Amino acid sequence: MWSGPRNISTAMMRAWGNRNDTVVVDEPFYAYYLRATGRQHPGAAEVIATGETDWRKVVERLIGPIPNGKRIFFQKQMTHHLLHEVDRKWLAAVTNCFLIRDPREVINSYIKKREDPAVEDLGFVQQAEIFDFVRMRMNAVPPVVDAKDVLQNPERILRLLCEATGLEFRESMLSWPPGLRDTDGIWARHWYGEVANTTSFQLYHPRHHELPESFREVYARCRDCYDRLYEYRLH
Repeated sequence: MWSGPRNISTAMMRAWGNRNDTVVVDEPFYAYYLRATGRQHPGAAEVIATGETDWRKVVERLIGPIPNGKRIFFQKQMTHHLLHEVDRKWLAAVTNCFLIRDPREVINSYIKKREDPAVEDLGFVQQAEIFDFVRMRMNAVPPVVDAKDVLQNPERILRLLCEATGLEFRESMLSWPPGLRDTDGIWARHWYGEVANTTSFQLYHPRHHELPESFREVYARCRDCYDRLYEYRLH
């Protein structure tokens, strides 16, 4: 599942991770991305030191046997971690889904953590590129879900997502125990404070904060990419 940052991607990972037939992996390209870009994220040195920084080895893991004898391998992926040097051919070996969120909400959330994100940090451009690649390669429109729709009606959207991926829906996806997980990335303590306190998808609350003027151009570029995928969302 391809998402940008400051979305409900970790909650979505919780939903799938609460199925007894599923194993999850949390942002497997993150260490590679940090080492390749030099981005100064919280705990970056620790992420690099403990993670896999060779993207080829990451890919081998993602398309190899599903760990722990499970039937489903849910891969929580950040679109901006898939740098241009990473060969895209492996995407044909997995089922690709896309989790989108209104860029106004993403930007307002992101700048609370890091003050000056560039377009490349927000993942929308990369998400559209990956979507186009998958769509052309598979000659079919991959499943797209919008965060707002998920929060407003989790069961309906998860049922639609399961149907679109050829899987049966399970009630266990709608709630989960609180706390962090062994399957969470080592960065969880920096980023997952809110989701660690949840036991289900949280009720959607509209946010009407105005964007700082300096982000108008960034927002416009992100909005174009978001609107392209929004057209295909399951609802």
